[in-house]
Amino acid sequence: MALKIIVWGTGNVGRPAIRAVMSHRDLDLVGVIVASKDKVGVDAGQIAGVGATGVIATDNWRSVIDAGADAVVYTATADTRPAEAMSDLLACLEAGINVVSTAFYSYLDPASTPEDALKPITDVCTRSGASLFVSGIDPGWVMDMLPVVLSGAVSGIREIRTREVFNYALYDQPHVVREVIGFGGPMDALPMMLHDFAIEMVWGPMVRLVGEALDKPVEKLEVKVERLPLQRTIEVPGMGTFEAGTQGAFRFEVLGYHGDKPLYALEHVTRIDDECAPDWPYPPEGRGCHQVIISGDPDLHVSVHGEDHYEPGLAGGGNASAANWVVNALPGVCAARPGVVTMMDLPRITGAGQLNNG
Repeated sequence: MALKIIVWGTGNVGRPAIRAVMSHRDLDLVGVIVASKDKVGVDAGQIAGVGATGVIATDNWRSVIDAGADAVVYTATADTRPAEAMSDLLACLEAGINVVSTAFYSYLDPASTPEDALKPITDVCTRSGASLFVSGIDPGWVMDMLPVVLSGAVSGIREIRTREVFNYALYDQPHVVREVIGFGGPMDALPMMLHDFAIEMVWGPMVRLVGEALDKPVEKLEVKVERLPLQRTIEVPGMGTFEAGTQGAFRFEVLGYHGDKPLYALEHVTRIDDECAPDWPYPPEGRGCHQVIISGDPDLHVSVHGEDHYEPGLAGGGNASAANWVVNALPGVCAARPGVVTMMDLPRITGAGQLNNG
């Protein structure tokens, strides 16, 4: 019997999540929850850019949850509404509904989650039997699972590095680009996302997961941040003017130490203008990619980019792959033990249920 699935949120990750549920042989889309009044009453397939599904979007989340389901794919933002998002999450779990999400960074690695944040989740899951699986948005599978798989092809490993290189003029989230990431903002003000504690909270768990999977756990994290100003004023369609002298590029590293040296590194090289930070890494081609670089024998360089058929630009492909990862994890999550689970608690996440013989 197919698992009954709700998709909560229909933005850059929610739309591909709807399509991924619809195309999975073992999943059945039974509800879609939206925040925008313009989407209420609209067929989920229309929102996702495909044919009609008969599932009509609603902003009455309680009615959808009360109707019952096996799992929720939660893609609504938690960055700018943390209290509301946590309330949503707890309501789902309390109802005995499993949750997969790209939003709740604190639960990427429960071993490093603060106890006061972890306890409410574990308590409700113990009562209801539900499970929670969180994967990062970078997309997370490139940052935690792919380096583990690729490490099997290298000997004498000295460092495992994951990297996102991306021009955020392609990212259709103007509020996040300006207010959270800080592009176009003054250089004397450190944006929300680039504080050490924020970087460690969002990306540190993925570094720790790699260490746990390879039996060389991270004993210390170190965060390094560099920022550079725009050298020229630019116009970005849909986002407006970014003035010369404001923040135009940043580069950060999260280094994971085992012993006295960093074995793991997660790096972001992010621009709003391709001409900014010319001495920093660029994608091998195009304007964005994700990479795994393993230093050893051989030195292994793997670059990944996605081109989605429905979502525009390189950001669309990355977002779709993040959505597909959590959707394809659903059968394993629904069968998992109660509580917060990671990739190491689940069977292999594959696209077996997505194979199309038509």
